[in-house]
Amino acid sequence: MTKPQRVLITGGAAGIGRAMAHAFIDNGARVHVADLEVARGGEPVGCDFTGVDVSDPESMDTLFETVLAPNESGGLGGLDVLCANVGIAGPTGAIEDLEPADWDLTMAVNVRSAFLSCRRAIPAMRAAGGGSILLTSSTAGITGFPMRSPYAASKYAIVGLGDTLAMEVGEFGIRVNVLCPGSVDGERMRKVIDAEANLSGQSASDVRAAYEKQVSMRTFVEGRDIAAMAVFLASPAARFVNGQVISVDGGLETLRTNWRT
Repeated sequence: MTKPQRVLITGGAAGIGRAMAHAFIDNGARVHVADLEVARGGEPVGCDFTGVDVSDPESMDTLFETVLAPNESGGLGGLDVLCANVGIAGPTGAIEDLEPADWDLTMAVNVRSAFLSCRRAIPAMRAAGGGSILLTSSTAGITGFPMRSPYAASKYAIVGLGDTLAMEVGEFGIRVNVLCPGSVDGERMRKVIDAEANLSGQSASDVRAAYEKQVSMRTFVEGRDIAAMAVFLASPAARFVNGQVISVDGGLETLRTNWRT
């Protein structure tokens, strides 16, 4: 009998991460979710969870001690899959109008957290003879994103991190791939649309329509679409998929909405 995968998902209390947690659980995996929102009273997803500041090294060390602990101590006893998914949208506006503190926060949550997660996951996976790391970037990490420079820069960094780690650890049976969601229906995208509507003087519905027109399939994707790709990439069926940047976006054509032209 195949052993259940042991999966850690950062940012797993909501959005894409929550969808990933449910998808892996439905696939028979043992899942641990790390998300600061859990500590703030967010609803857990029906698995072990830790409320943690993913940008803080000491907190992340404690998280991994918990996750890697033996089963009888409440841990997973090892790690087969890391979904370094946590991220924030960052500010919206022209770069000259942005605050350095907002830039720093976006980089800390979106990039530093992935670094801290990988630096602890890789030794555990190497000792176990392999594993799968999935980093969540964005289509903004491929195309750029006007008026969202901190977010875009952080997501480009994730692509670079994934490409580099795939080269570093492939020989140890550890695969590293990068997921690039497009516009994902949910609370975060609604906040982005509202911010752009405020800046542009358009209605939120007009801004959303502009986003939909950017996509060949003329629709947003859903968290479950990203989660389904994550489960596949972590599975034996994808055993030679490594060092790839994979978009799940319905065919994004541009990230320049009408109000920016």
